[in-house]
Amino acid sequence: MENQRTESRRTAADGIRLGLRALVYAVLGGAALLAIATVASVLGPMLALDLYTPPVAAWWTVFTAITVQGVPFLLLGTLVSAAIGAFVPERVFQRLLPRRTVFAVPVAGAAGVVLPGCECASVPVAGSLMRRGVAPAAALAFLLSAPAINPVVLVATSIAFPGQPEMVLGRLLASLGTAVVMGWLWARFGREEWLRLPKRSGGQSPGGGPRAFVSGLQHDFLHAGGFLVVGAAAAATFDIVVPRSLLEVFTGSAWLSVLLLALLAVVLCVCSEADAFVAASLSGFSPTARLAFMVVGPMVDLKLIALQTGTFGRAFAVRFSAATWVVAVTSSVLVGWWLL
Repeated sequence: MENQRTESRRTAADGIRLGLRALVYAVLGGAALLAIATVASVLGPMLALDLYTPPVAAWWTVFTAITVQGVPFLLLGTLVSAAIGAFVPERVFQRLLPRRTVFAVPVAGAAGVVLPGCECASVPVAGSLMRRGVAPAAALAFLLSAPAINPVVLVATSIAFPGQPEMVLGRLLASLGTAVVMGWLWARFGREEWLRLPKRSGGQSPGGGPRAFVSGLQHDFLHAGGFLVVGAAAAATFDIVVPRSLLEVFTGSAWLSVLLLALLAVVLCVCSEADAFVAASLSGFSPTARLAFMVVGPMVDLKLIALQTGTFGRAFAVRFSAATWVVAVTSSVLVGWWLL
């Protein structure tokens, strides 16, 4: 009996120590990335001015803005991902989701409304769901819907478009429709060899618990954070290379304006909590084009493609991103034609 009590105390002490260590890792890791981005945002423009290269200053501004914007939600996503992998039993997901994939996909897509995060958070969470036995098609539907239809995004959209509830409804319907259709398409046409299922690092405890949580947090945050930086750098490069005068050429055509804003959403990498304000500022474009900007952005952009490549493999990211872009644009046009 005494040995059991001693062992119980040791287990509790180990759990407390691991919990504190995880908290320290999360806080210090996020603070370190934010500090690096902040220093870069200050020194970058100064260096650019010294070298008389204003484009470099613009590059640093865009790069740090995307990084600082994405880090808090990336941290949220890795915390949720690690918690799911360590503490949520597989049978929970088996009970919540229908057994048939065709029904599990819309349920998982609708569940995206509960996570107030951006695309940086959805990738590690979707990977964790797959590790816990959720069908890839359902997890991918959640990956697409979570950053697009959560309450924070919908409230931000209503504020950006005051007196236009049809824009909020249009974004909800077009985004959810895209997520569900992509889930069904993957269930029907997706191949196992295209998707590299994410795995934990070798130090993870297979039984879950605090040790698995700490191991998963370290692995997911450092792994996804690197690809976030790569995607932000690529987006900043595109932002300064494409001339602004090119935008004015397309505003006169309804179809070209939709395609242009859908492409801009990919390269600008605006966080889903802020893209509605960017879309509202593009007053020269049609409502449908601005809707396409808000639907495509949270589902297909450079940093998200980079995160998907690092988590699920390049073969998956290329095919899935291209198909998602086409479905998102089509959904936006249909909803915009009907509602706007």
